[in-house]
Amino acid sequence: MDLSFFIAARYFRSKKKRNFITILSRISMIGVAVGTMALVIVLSVFNGLEDLIKGLYASFDAELKIEPAMGKSFEVDEEWINSLAAVDGVEVLTEVIEDNALFRFGDNQLVATLKGVSDNFLNQGRFDKGYFQGELSLGKEGQPHAIIGRGVSYFLSVDLEQEFELMHVYYPKAPRAGSIDPNSMYNREVIKPVGIFSIEKQFDDEYIIVPLDFARRLLNYGNRRTALEIKVQEGKDVQRVKRRVREKVGEEFLVKDTDEQHASLLMTIRLEKLFVFITLTFILAVASFNIFFSLSMLAIEKKKDIAVLFSMGATQKLIRSIYIKEGAIIALSGALVGLLLGFVICWLQDTFGLVSLGVTSSIVESYPVKMQVADFVYTSLSVILITFLASYRPALIASRVKTVAHL
Repeated sequence: MDLSFFIAARYFRSKKKRNFITILSRISMIGVAVGTMALVIVLSVFNGLEDLIKGLYASFDAELKIEPAMGKSFEVDEEWINSLAAVDGVEVLTEVIEDNALFRFGDNQLVATLKGVSDNFLNQGRFDKGYFQGELSLGKEGQPHAIIGRGVSYFLSVDLEQEFELMHVYYPKAPRAGSIDPNSMYNREVIKPVGIFSIEKQFDDEYIIVPLDFARRLLNYGNRRTALEIKVQEGKDVQRVKRRVREKVGEEFLVKDTDEQHASLLMTIRLEKLFVFITLTFILAVASFNIFFSLSMLAIEKKKDIAVLFSMGATQKLIRSIYIKEGAIIALSGALVGLLLGFVICWLQDTFGLVSLGVTSSIVESYPVKMQVADFVYTSLSVILITFLASYRPALIASRVKTVAHL
């Protein structure tokens, strides 16, 4: 066994129960354990929230989305659509026309996002997560159906039981020169709402899903589309399919996966996680001041022991090593306890949902958690760095003890 580690371990296991330095070392260990546990738990909760948001968005969004690099829409033809649908890994390709429109139901009006989609949109399990009420149908030619977000249904006071009440949809158009007819300023269509979905507030308060032909007729889009959405075949690598599609469409289009479609939101969550990590690490560093004080006091108390070691041929490097390893034993013992407690608490939360969100209408009942090896590694590295910084100064002081003065 290394001599410096053996001596450090002896100091840590001191049997002097009333020794204040020993008590302070135990308090230091507890402080590190609590700080480490808090880091693991909070980071795991952020991971869980990120996964939950990704899952909710992924259930509504396409795995891959093709958008124009410039402009709002682009021309399509059947041959080009078929060539994209034939790309290896593409299971379903959905044509999309999306724009804002004015909706009126009864006496209520709301500007929301009209999303016209081809029929295969409903064959992709887009509403499997969350809440759905009513009929999952876009109707047929001459009898179009709309599926609306719960927030939209609330603002418009939509009642699916009203069989004969239709939703009126208005979209502005450039008026003809010299015309004073108000009807020439907008297109108007009617559609029957048959379903209400609730996935995430942003979608619930904004989207109304309608058939592609209905949107094309209302918006006068013809062969133009605002996006193409792709469902990837099960078992195929999304990124590999993305590269194939990007090669096919060229630089005039952007091909985005689910993360890129909501890059700003996910970046915000990751930045929050980073700042929380820095904050809790700072708190952990403050808690580690006890290590500095306990080692400083230990260096003062053990001056005679250090002088004896010097007289026996010990070097300054050996003395510094003893005190740095003493600090490491205190901190790493606390860190191991903290990592274990954090793991157990996160496992209990994930398995039994001990802490509830307290929201009866939420998608999940309890706080989501997801443990990642990287969080445990970064937490451990933070403890190691803090320990070294807290232990170095007392170790330096101890190594400068004058042998003759303390014998």
